[in-house]
Amino acid sequence: MILKLLLVIAVIGIVYFIFIKKKPIQNNKPTKDSSKKREKEKSNEMVECSACGIYSELGETIISNNKYYCSSECVEKG
Repeated sequence: MILKLLLVIAVIGIVYFIFIKKKPIQNNKPTKDSSKKREKEKSNEMVECSACGIYSELGETIISNNKYYCSSECVEKG
């Protein structure tokens, strides 16, 4: 009988800690590091390759003669 009661209490405790318990509030004040991180996250702008037409992220492209290229092979083609 006591074993069943302990088992029920354990199950209730597990359900409480997994589903019901609130997570602590994190400090979301912006700092210099977090603003740089946000800018980096926003830099997922996609641009079209001038040679093959494939879209790639702005940070991964190669700029040559004011045109965007996805790879060095496309730079040689263009």
